[in-house]
Amino acid sequence: MENRDILVSGGGIAGAALAYWLRRYGFRPTVVERSPAPRTGGHAVDIRGTARQVIERMGLVDEVRKARIPARGMAFINEKGKHTASLGMDVFGPSGGPVAEWALLRTDLARILYDAIRDDVEYVFDDAITRVKQDADGVGVTFGKAENRRFDLLVGADGVHSGVRRLAFGPAERFVRDLNSFIALYSVKTDVDLDGWQLMFTVPGRAGRPGRPGRTAALRPLAAPGRALAAFFFREDGGGFDRRDTAAQKQVVVRHFEDAGWEVPGFLPKIWDAPDFYFDRVEQVHLDTWSDNRTVLLGDAAYCASPMSGIGTSLALVGAYMLAGELSKADGDHRTALAAYERGMRQFVDRAQEFARTSGDGGLMPGSHAQMWLRNQSVRALPLLPRRIVGRGLEKVADTVVLDDYTSHAHH
Repeated sequence: MENRDILVSGGGIAGAALAYWLRRYGFRPTVVERSPAPRTGGHAVDIRGTARQVIERMGLVDEVRKARIPARGMAFINEKGKHTASLGMDVFGPSGGPVAEWALLRTDLARILYDAIRDDVEYVFDDAITRVKQDADGVGVTFGKAENRRFDLLVGADGVHSGVRRLAFGPAERFVRDLNSFIALYSVKTDVDLDGWQLMFTVPGRAGRPGRPGRTAALRPLAAPGRALAAFFFREDGGGFDRRDTAAQKQVVVRHFEDAGWEVPGFLPKIWDAPDFYFDRVEQVHLDTWSDNRTVLLGDAAYCASPMSGIGTSLALVGAYMLAGELSKADGDHRTALAAYERGMRQFVDRAQEFARTSGDGGLMPGSHAQMWLRNQSVRALPLLPRRIVGRGLEKVADTVVLDDYTSHAHH
């Protein structure tokens, strides 16, 4: 068997899940991760549709269930905190609508996956790939700190701002599409009684009067009592900012929300001391092909749908399962395997990205009071519609792929 040594760049959800399956099929994965330890970062992720089967096949359902964030649903509220429109968990199918039944902190999912492989997989922390040289027999890799090494295959599972993609495919500008909005998150201590509801407070834009577009501040309950995830959704044209300058990013959020009512004046100032602050532009990644010779991309690096789509983690888990499975099935013949991985995932990715573009901001940035009123009316109508119509959105997208059983092909 050839092509056993595989370097995975990025130890997040996609990278750790891939390493798990590669190891299970007898490959020798090495994971290189830029951060000095398993990543932490305050936002919540959803596991939907087929991705739940992937977790089942990994035997990690109990761990995931234990780490779940308690949720009753999502509610839009007014200045006084009164529900104006709400969506209970029961309105959608098992994958959930805006709030999934299997939702947990990204940190917790990353830890669960890391714990499942830490004893069998070599991790190189606090390092990154600086050069890639492919030839007929393998990939020569230069690291920032560690010695140069050769691998049979290289996988870029290193997110929207993927270094591997830049080195092997070209600059980000060619593949990353800006959806013109931003999301910011951090966890806070709060005495607001959320009662299991994710509360969304929207400030609409003003029709006919240019100025601020609509924006939403939210609190989502976390598993620890009295703690919540503060979230902010807003637009800003040409928001040029340095991705590494956290203080400047916090400034942008404060500028957009300092005049907002409800409980915002209570939790917005806590942004300055938040160690788990997360900030990103809402973007999609589009490539004609996800592989080049012996380098292949996985998860957000290849096909980010949008951090607001609620489907990114599911794409990563299903993609990792399929990529490892196809490599095992093709007995390590990377050409066959990478082509099969692309064929198997393409429809799921296209649907997820289309869903993210069309339902995009989920009504979180309405341009006027009238638009906000319409949003609330349509949310109120959802529970009254037949289930098969309501579940058509994310549910249909999340179940696009039928998982193959690759264990029959595995060579241990």
